[in-house]
Amino acid sequence: MTLLTHFNPSGEAHMVDVGEKPISQRIAVTEGYITMQPETLKLIIDGGHKKGDVLAIARIAGIMASKKTADLIPLCHPLPITHVEINLNAETGYSRIRCQTTVKTNGQTGVEMEALTATTCALLTIYDMCKAVDRGMVIQSVQLLEKNGGKSGHWLQIK
Repeated sequence: MTLLTHFNPSGEAHMVDVGEKPISQRIAVTEGYITMQPETLKLIIDGGHKKGDVLAIARIAGIMASKKTADLIPLCHPLPITHVEINLNAETGYSRIRCQTTVKTNGQTGVEMEALTATTCALLTIYDMCKAVDRGMVIQSVQLLEKNGGKSGHWLQIK
């Protein structure tokens, strides 16, 4: 089992020193879902929400969140993100929206936390915009699907 890297030999939390690691292209792909009442999903799909285009605003919120990850997660490194793509797709059969996020950088550490933060914030934005009509929405299954780059190479979630 790999040791937890955010603790020094004395057991104290610290930021990992990535200064000696080579720069490589890093990619992370994450997903998450928000389930809701069918009427709420229809409101979003039809663009009938009085606050505006829910999915467009959620997409922008997710992109902004990815760039602020180091401000939110104490031991994350600030990274020069080169690309963020957020896809929000309605799955009417499940009465939910799926968010899939891809984040890229050329750096010395991965972008998993940036992608997870973007996905979560996009879903939270949907909740915030729709809570007046559906307080029972559930955010679930936020997870890493794939990462690539660095010493550990390629990792793919097996489903």
